[in-house]
Amino acid sequence: MTVHSASNSDISLNPPPPPEAFTADELNLVRRLNTPLRVQRFLRSLAYNWERQGETLRTFRGVVAHHQAHCLEGALTAATILEQHGYLPVLLDIESQDRLDHVLFLFRKDGRYGTVALSRDAGLHGRKPVFRSVRNLVMSYVDPYVDSSGRVIGYGVFDLRSLRRPNWRLSPGNVWAVERALIAMPHKRIATSDSRYLATLRRFQVFRKKYPKRSATFYSNRHLWM
Repeated sequence: MTVHSASNSDISLNPPPPPEAFTADELNLVRRLNTPLRVQRFLRSLAYNWERQGETLRTFRGVVAHHQAHCLEGALTAATILEQHGYLPVLLDIESQDRLDHVLFLFRKDGRYGTVALSRDAGLHGRKPVFRSVRNLVMSYVDPYVDSSGRVIGYGVFDLRSLRRPNWRLSPGNVWAVERALIAMPHKRIATSDSRYLATLRRFQVFRKKYPKRSATFYSNRHLWM
């Protein structure tokens, strides 16, 4: 799927809400966070939502209210904010062999792809818009994804405008239909060599034994992280 700016696409599917749909505090935040980099920094400022009191799938409104998010909630927040600045509300779902997928906001700038994302791991946050294809972008996550159980096996791209319900932008409740739609959509397979995976796994295990609480940042593509 090609991701363009909203000005070049049909937004009749489910157009963005008008400014009056936001509260004053929400609108101030939206106006201030007018670039992917600023949204990425905002997501980094949030507490990670460990869902200790039960699973959640909050919208931008819920994230602002609780000041915490997990990866999918962060992606929905980025989509809601940046849609107001001309970006398409598109998600990238990266599939893992352990079924612990990672969901990111996907955008395109000057013909190149980038992401905005929230994660417990620094290597799974956003990427600068320097990738010629979505596949190349996904490949930048292959090594940082490897931990005790994770390994990238595929990816899919989803345009949130195709969902008329629930209100994934501003609902005060959970929006589980978004998760179901991501699971149901087609995914493209990605094959990586076992030797690359095992070498990365061994390096991660050594690092984790030495630094049990530190996020791994030793990857060669760190200069591409946002």
